[in-house]
Amino acid sequence: MATGKINVSVENIFPLIKKFLYSDHEIFLRELISNATDATLKLKHLTSIGEAEVEYGKPVIEVKIDENNKTLHIIDQGIGMTKEEVEKYINQVAFSGAEEFLEKYKDSAKDSGIIGHFGLGFYSAFMVADKVEIITKSYKDEPAAHWICEGTTDFTIEDANKTERGTEIILHINEDEKEFLEENRIETLLTKYNKFMPIPIKFGTKEKTLPKAEDAPEDEKPKTVTVDNIINNPEPAWTKQPTDLEEDDYKNFYRELYPMQFEEPLFHIHLNVDYPFNLTGILYFPKLTNDMSMQRDKIQLYQNQVFVTDNVEGIVPEFLTMLRGVIDSPDIPLNVSRSYLQADGAVKKISSYITRKVADKLKSLFNENREDFEKKWNDIKVVIEYGMLSEEKFFEKADKFALYPTVNNKYYTYTELEEAIKENQTDKDGNLVFLYTSNKDEQHSYIKAAEEKGYEVLLLDSPIVSHLIQKLESTKEKVSFVRVDSDHVDNLIKKEEEQISKLSDEEKEKLKTDFETVVPKEKYTVQLEAMSSDAAPIIITQPEFMRRMKEMQQTGGGGMFGMGNMPEMYNLVVNTNHELTSTILNSEKETQEKLIKQALDLARLSQNLLKGEELTNFVKRSFEMIK
Repeated sequence: MATGKINVSVENIFPLIKKFLYSDHEIFLRELISNATDATLKLKHLTSIGEAEVEYGKPVIEVKIDENNKTLHIIDQGIGMTKEEVEKYINQVAFSGAEEFLEKYKDSAKDSGIIGHFGLGFYSAFMVADKVEIITKSYKDEPAAHWICEGTTDFTIEDANKTERGTEIILHINEDEKEFLEENRIETLLTKYNKFMPIPIKFGTKEKTLPKAEDAPEDEKPKTVTVDNIINNPEPAWTKQPTDLEEDDYKNFYRELYPMQFEEPLFHIHLNVDYPFNLTGILYFPKLTNDMSMQRDKIQLYQNQVFVTDNVEGIVPEFLTMLRGVIDSPDIPLNVSRSYLQADGAVKKISSYITRKVADKLKSLFNENREDFEKKWNDIKVVIEYGMLSEEKFFEKADKFALYPTVNNKYYTYTELEEAIKENQTDKDGNLVFLYTSNKDEQHSYIKAAEEKGYEVLLLDSPIVSHLIQKLESTKEKVSFVRVDSDHVDNLIKKEEEQISKLSDEEKEKLKTDFETVVPKEKYTVQLEAMSSDAAPIIITQPEFMRRMKEMQQTGGGGMFGMGNMPEMYNLVVNTNHELTSTILNSEKETQEKLIKQALDLARLSQNLLKGEELTNFVKRSFEMIK
């Protein structure tokens, strides 16, 4: 038996501190399983090139709990270590065996799948264990070794009687970490971090029911057998070539990732690139709601099939964090800040690649089956519109597939829309005016009025529409977007023949005063306009600029304009040619006030602006007038 001290210096302990100081203790299992995987893949590679003259077989990694001895065991059938290798790889903390192996076999091991980045992970065991043992036997014809350390720089190492190739790590779990001796806890961690590791992971056994033979009697009970409980899928869909997968394979993998998600994804994007960086993965477009905050953190980041995080902000473009799926890359740094990720060259390239790949997929879906793409538009528009706002290159590509639907379910691309409205939706300055509604039920009367004039009305109802409009107006020439209830609608050239007011100037002045006496000045600006006698007696419109700024403020963009809390402001447009207007003008003061209040409340009701006590008073007043 030999004794000694682990070689720990200030210089080589810092990477260990950085790696684990702020991490959850639970990651020890991820690290140890990763090391066991490396050991197994190393053996596979050496046998494949003829350097290890042993049978590779069908190795598994086994995880066992010994409740009586309060120990957790991780056992592999991999390359194993000699006593000298234990001295080198375990006792010199800063050394990474995986990195040296990759360097030695850098040409032939390029595609071996060896993880490498987790070389220091063994010492994470001491976050949960008072004592750690290693019993290991190399694939070489040398004696097995038994290493023991109780969480200090002291260790012992001696020969062991292990006869089978591989390594067993034994963790004597300390009193504060007893949760890691619970089966449910360990199975949860294995599923979380190691669900797609490339080597089968065994955790206990389970009962399996065998199918009955075709000629078996009906009353014969099905037979059950005990089989290994393999908790991972060593060959997940993203590790395969797209040509080897069918549509059902992608759908089944989605269910494997999200077993509680009952809706099918709309479509998928398979990522597969090995230059100038390594990246594989599958991204899914799910059906999305307008609540963007509820959609995030569904993409899982892996590094050589080892789960790292589901917070991919800084790696995936922000607008795509609402998607689902898997990204796997050995080129993404682990456990670093978002600011570091944003500055990292490889991460920038990966982010740009993903953006381009998503844009190209959307364009191909649009070109191949536009009708189907239109049906899916409402489920994917939030992601696309967010991308148009946040990524300039995506905005340029999206011009070819972003859709602008109308209230009558017609879908246009931007260029098609320009062509459709250029004849009759131009203002006095020659700008194309895109009329839109953000709520076709609340703004129904305005939509109807616009359609009667032959205008095309778009349905733009996503939560970020005000920001998108601002972006489009700033990038497209001679274009403006106007909501149908805006005071700018009448700037359009094509409008009804100019109406002449039936009232004299003196009567108009009196009518305006009568209204301003009753209508709250802090909320409404009274305007008189000669319209058709068939038009409504009162119309409420909103100042376009003020309304848009308020909307942008509510969705996170108003602060940059320094507007503070924007007030609710409306225009009250009185039709001087309506019969009710003449009645109001010629009524006594008490009746006049009732009529103005009733007309105002009716207009407010049509815009969903009448609520609470005001609505109660309106209903009461209406019944009294009927009586």
